[in-house]
Amino acid sequence: MQDEFGIQPLDAMMESRSLQNDDLVQVSGEQLTHKQVLKARKGKFVTSNIKGKIVRAFNAVIEGGNYTQKDLFKY
Repeated sequence: MQDEFGIQPLDAMMESRSLQNDDLVQVSGEQLTHKQVLKARKGKFVTSNIKGKIVRAFNAVIEGGNYTQKDLFKY
């Protein structure tokens, strides 16, 4: 299994909105860590469950976002 997928679309979307990893962690009502968000942005392998937590947090932090895993991740 490959565990390096390169910088993900999530990273550019967060950068364009001046969001930090902490913004997603703080808004998430789930157990989402700074390390998980960092790994996801850099393209290191994260599970589908973690991707789901990140997508839900991202949508919550931008208020009314309707993004999916396919929008934020290339794998």
